Amino acid sequence: MTAHAILVGCAKLPEGDGDEHAVPAALGDLGFTTAWSAWDDPETDFAAAEVVVLRATWDYPDRRAEFLDWCESVPALRNAAPVVRWNTDKAYLADLIAAGVPAVPTELVEPGAAARWPDREFVLKPSIGVGSIGAARFAPGEADAAAAHLARLHDAGQTALLQPYQSAVDSSGETALVFFGGVYSHAFAKGAMLTGSTVDGSGLYVAEELGAAEPAAAERKLAEDALDAAADLLGILRAELLYARVDVVRGDDGAPVVLELELAEPSLGFGQADRGAPLRFASAVRQQLA
Repeated sequence: MTAHAILVGCAKLPEGDGDEHAVPAALGDLGFTTAWSAWDDPETDFAAAEVVVLRATWDYPDRRAEFLDWCESVPALRNAAPVVRWNTDKAYLADLIAAGVPAVPTELVEPGAAARWPDREFVLKPSIGVGSIGAARFAPGEADAAAAHLARLHDAGQTALLQPYQSAVDSSGETALVFFGGVYSHAFAKGAMLTGSTVDGSGLYVAEELGAAEPAAAERKLAEDALDAAADLLGILRAELLYARVDVVRGDDGAPVVLELELAEPSLGFGQADRGAPLRFASAVRQQLA
């Protein structure tokens, strides 16, 4: 078999953030030729590729309608355009909660609506955004600062997500569980964010402290349940998802809850995984052609 794969970045990160450095060679072992391209590069013939894989398309929040139109124009896009449309608006969390998935409580505050501030630490973030850009953490006595941040989000046309801050993140961070073709591959740890975090030089994401992780059984089960629920909501099989990342934190009672379910363009933690992870990813890419 010979096939062509395009890994997709953006103008500021046309070859991603470096995490996928081992992926082209792994794809090559399975008969793929591989190239990188920014999603809005007019010189790239995306329709000619057997598979087009979204990776670091992290400039889309300000151009989401244009980005989604482009996604719809690419027949071999993975994950597919309907998945990307659903998952690039964090309102999907409300869908997961309604489906019975334990997740961080989430209130959507649309432009023009007022917020009811919790009597505990909380987070405000844009519903359409990547890399923690625009996310801020507030103490109960910081209502004025929170209102000002909410006004900035609303002025930009953004719906805001209001969530109670999960204090366990400060001590244990997040666990990101990664799936290829619907099958668990590996996990990695993400340190606490939002306090003293610095934005990467590209300006597209907040730099994170990452490390290897071995998820607990309860975290594995929650991630599997979340993936099943998402596939059901989207009307697809889990195997149709080339990749998925489920970010899990511990709730107030110590039980795991979903913080985010990333199906569009997440970092996949190859740098924190075993050396077999790129090979498993390449195998999943080939499976998508079947």
